[in-house]
Amino acid sequence: MLIRPNREEYQDYFAIYVSQVPEGDLLTILEQQAAQTVEMFAGLTGEQIDYRYAPDKWTVKEVLGHIIDTERIMSYRLLRIARGDQTELAGFDENTYVAEAFYQERSLTDLLAEYNAVRQSTLAQLRGIAAEAWTRTGTANGNKLSARTLAYIIAGHEAHHCRILRERYSL
Repeated sequence: MLIRPNREEYQDYFAIYVSQVPEGDLLTILEQQAAQTVEMFAGLTGEQIDYRYAPDKWTVKEVLGHIIDTERIMSYRLLRIARGDQTELAGFDENTYVAEAFYQERSLTDLLAEYNAVRQSTLAQLRGIAAEAWTRTGTANGNKLSARTLAYIIAGHEAHHCRILRERYSL
């Protein structure tokens, strides 16, 4: 079972995401989370998926795309750090990524298929990380963090955005 990271393993910025993850086996949490996320999105109408609660906010479809992008990036960072790579990893501008992804032109079915593929890839990767690699640390976007912190960020980031979708987008 993957143990929650110690507070010394990540900067304050990431605390919001780590704190979103409930106690329990992280792999099970990620599997359950995927099923819940797909269920939440699968039943949406075209009007709902294109909704944005303010002119400068992302649509529901763009939020899903952002979740996908972020999981892919955090998973890559986790791989590099778990393998002992000490090269500082660059940050990314999530607004630029969303703007350049053209999520509004893709179908919800296609986005959910990509979401599922990314999550299954993440789960396979996590199952293959050696026990001693989980506490290895590296630097991403100027922040020191451990491999296991990144695994928790993946789950917590998605939980954070799903909460926002429920609260601000009325899903």
